[in-house]
Amino acid sequence: MRGDEPQSHVLYLALGTNLGDRRANLLRALDLIGKRIGQVVRTSSFLQTEPWGFSSTNTFLNAACMVHTTLEPMQCLECTQQIEREMGRTQKSVHGVYADRVIDIDLLTYDDLHIVTPQLFKCQHLFFRLYAFCHQLSAHIMKHGYQIFNCNKTIMI
Repeated sequence: MRGDEPQSHVLYLALGTNLGDRRANLLRALDLIGKRIGQVVRTSSFLQTEPWGFSSTNTFLNAACMVHTTLEPMQCLECTQQIEREMGRTQKSVHGVYADRVIDIDLLTYDDLHIVTPQLFKCQHLFFRLYAFCHQLSAHIMKHGYQIFNCNKTIMI
């Protein structure tokens, strides 16, 4: 790699949807992630789950993906939020109050960093430990022996 080329980072994302054509929603989000954030290197299978943290008759379809990106963490967050808005998400979950949504994209890890930002209600890597489906999905895309929630550094952005 030449010295003036941007450094590539490994980003893991979790995606979920429980409104509309859920499969099409995930496929569109993955396509937009590939166009705006970086190369989607691996994608898990899709997994249907019950809503977590709220009641709904709409079940979720979830996926996880591994992305090679040259963007910084805050740029990744801004891109995922723009994708959510473009796909029709009108509000974010606030103070632990969740609702049905067309798409939800969470940053799980960025290289080996904990990412702490005022824009996030809680660090997504903490929620990752609670979401059993993330463990199932990540098993499809992780390198052997790597645990997504073992982070070595914390950064404030």
